[in-house]
Amino acid sequence: MSNKPKVSQYGSVDPAPPLVSGKIADWESSLTDNNVPMFQRMRNVFSLRNDGSDAACIALCSGFNSTSALLRHEVAYVLGQMQNEAAISRLIEVLSDENEHVMVRHEAAEALGAIGNYDVKPTLEKFVNHPMPEIAESCEVAIDLLDWCKSKEYQQVDC
Repeated sequence: MSNKPKVSQYGSVDPAPPLVSGKIADWESSLTDNNVPMFQRMRNVFSLRNDGSDAACIALCSGFNSTSALLRHEVAYVLGQMQNEAAISRLIEVLSDENEHVMVRHEAAEALGAIGNYDVKPTLEKFVNHPMPEIAESCEVAIDLLDWCKSKEYQQVDC
């Protein structure tokens, strides 16, 4: 048996393995409970991501209520992996929140680009000249990704 971490269905090695069984409501409850150890909360993040449903996506968005910037950052990252439009409004809120940690905002911007809905372009453009380079550059990358997804080159990529 190999001790190498497993690659997820999204092509990433997750920092905590997802749970193999459970319910969305339970994963969400544990995810948002600051008394639950971080490793368990991270497992819930990846369990919700792997579920892939709109309900799981919305439950995952509740993780933005956590006091942990690390967890909020991971939530934004996996929402980008999921590419579920149900997260768009919450990701826009996170990106727009000047009190949010810069790394959470940066990941929210990139997630918006990864989702691929061109309707978010005006929001990303609003922050492309943000004084924090992490936010400005992430919005630039997200806009470029949106544009690339509309290109002929993208249509030729075998994913």
